Amino acid sequence: MSILKKVQDLTPHLITLRKERTETYDAFQSVGKAAYKDGEIDHLTKELIATAIAISVNCEPCIGYHVKSLVKLGVTRGAFMDMLEVVIQMGGGPGLMKAGEALAVYEELTAS
Repeated sequence: MSILKKVQDLTPHLITLRKERTETYDAFQSVGKAAYKDGEIDHLTKELIATAIAISVNCEPCIGYHVKSLVKLGVTRGAFMDMLEVVIQMGGGPGLMKAGEALAVYEELTAS
């Protein structure tokens, strides 16, 4: 199953969590809004960091979500590949495999 399909399959469950545990869900969303505001590091760079962390901790739905965000923010292929190089350097063989999966998501989202 593709990573983007996993994200799609999780969406109804996340909606249920939002409806049934609104306070916790909203608190999580508030942290995200605060964290991704442009500061000394811009939103795009923060998303690159988040994507690298998602790959490193092997959270496939997180990878899908953050790669999607990067594409919406207009990340260049070069910047995306630079981030993947750091993941590979820090994560060795497992990092290389997850970087390949993240690249597959990027290519699926940017295919013409």
